[in-house]
Amino acid sequence: MTAVVGELGAAVDDWVEAHEADLIATRRHLHAHPELSYAEVRTTAYLEQRLRDVGLAPRRLPRGTGLVVEVGDGPGPTVVVRGDIDALPLTDLKDVPYSSTREGVAHACGHDVHTTVVLGVALALSAVGGLPGRVRCIFQPAEETVPGGATEVVAAGALDGATRAFALHCDPSVPVGSVGLRTGAITAACDRIDVTLTGPGGHTARPHLTVDLVDALGRLITGLPGLLSRQADPRAGMSLVWGSVDAGVAANAIPQRGTLSGTVRVLDRDAWQGAEEIIRGLVDKVGAATGAGVEVDYVRGVPPVVNDPLSVAMLRSAALGTVGAEGVLLSPQSMGGEDFGWFAERLPIALARLGTHGGGEPLDLHRGTFDVDERAIAVGVRLLARTALHALEADAGHPVGPAPQPPGRTDPHAPGDTAARRADEESPRG
Repeated sequence: MTAVVGELGAAVDDWVEAHEADLIATRRHLHAHPELSYAEVRTTAYLEQRLRDVGLAPRRLPRGTGLVVEVGDGPGPTVVVRGDIDALPLTDLKDVPYSSTREGVAHACGHDVHTTVVLGVALALSAVGGLPGRVRCIFQPAEETVPGGATEVVAAGALDGATRAFALHCDPSVPVGSVGLRTGAITAACDRIDVTLTGPGGHTARPHLTVDLVDALGRLITGLPGLLSRQADPRAGMSLVWGSVDAGVAANAIPQRGTLSGTVRVLDRDAWQGAEEIIRGLVDKVGAATGAGVEVDYVRGVPPVVNDPLSVAMLRSAALGTVGAEGVLLSPQSMGGEDFGWFAERLPIALARLGTHGGGEPLDLHRGTFDVDERAIAVGVRLLARTALHALEADAGHPVGPAPQPPGRTDPHAPGDTAARRADEESPRG
């Protein structure tokens, strides 16, 4: 670390200490005014005004929600920090002064914290000045959709010319004041599968004269996950879990139609490319043995987030300067999905876990009771700002080029394109 980076990091620390109360107030404003994916109109306007107030020039993403803003104009590389801004369709169940004012919408995944942290990075680095390059702050909409708002960021060229990208995610299992890091896959790819079985129906007294759809569904429910474990490399971490089954209305009538829905999760990016073909083949084979008609709707979701080793090293250096060696933890892999993985189609990425647990029972994500220890906000700003500074230093003089395309990706302008499938359908992937 050069003296310049050390001095800038110390200046960021001072800025955060002076503005921590304002950062907390910002997070509470966002928490009280959540907006769903691609409807983050007021959130975008609020962030835009905050950035313009300090002389920055944010620009909106093509759909009108979400922002991109650059801090610094000196020679040197450009690095990206990203925060997601959308909320979930859940009721806020907390009795706090900053609880959601919008019925059925809540920041139950920590995106209000992520947004506040990235805003804090932009404001702090703008105030500090003297950056050895540029830090591009992206306020991304629609993380909670499939294939995710990250695809819009990539398609809009918001990553062009940058050397690498960083993000963080609240983790209620990690104590506040700690940061979780991991090289390689830290979150899983997540796809959705819907299976429809059909048959002539009949009486439960004479199953041999028809197609017993309930039995056929049962064979898929119990047999498919086990068969999959013998078709995919165990090291890929591929799993299929059913979440919904529906068939029939009467105890003595074999139905004509039944449906199954579930999610496929994969830690290995190469294995993710072949997951649909494997699973479609298994469904067809099991279904054929029962005589049922089989229809499969497979919706590609988000890729795994695979952390680049060098980028993680930069996060680690920043974390050591932010929380000390005792605060840097090894983050376990999560089978949850995160659309930040799409950024890896353009450049190296790294995602960190921000500890938000302040005591008592952990308040889990995607629940109406979720909340954070707000001391985590200052940690997050210092961590991402310092990471950006380390990256600017490390990438100085390095050529900028697109990341290698993962196997099976041939259209660099449409990450996540699922053709005629339900690309914008929301999915419980988190």
